[in-house]
Amino acid sequence: MTDETKDAGLIQVLAARMEKIRLPMAMSLKEKVDRGETLNDFDIRFLEEVSQDSQEIRGLLERHPEWNELASKILHLYKEITDKAVENAKKAQP
Repeated sequence: MTDETKDAGLIQVLAARMEKIRLPMAMSLKEKVDRGETLNDFDIRFLEEVSQDSQEIRGLLERHPEWNELASKILHLYKEITDKAVENAKKAQP
C-alpha cells in the first residue's frame, strides 16, 4: 500500500468522523457556551482529544495542503468554543 493510498484512507476516516461526531458535538458545545453555560468534564475531555488529534495529523495536512483551509476553519471553531468557555467559567466563579 502506498503512502498516497494510506493518506486517502485516513482522510476518508477523518472526514467521516468530522461529519458524524466531531462537527455535531462542536456545534452543540458552541450553542452551550453561547448560552453562557460552562463545560463539564466530558466536554473538556472532548476538546482535549480534538486538540491532541489535530497535532497528530499535522504531517497529513502538510502533505495535503488542499485540506488546510477546512482544517483551519474547524480549528477556529474549536478556539471560539474554548475562548467562550473560559470566559463563562470566569463569570461563574464567585
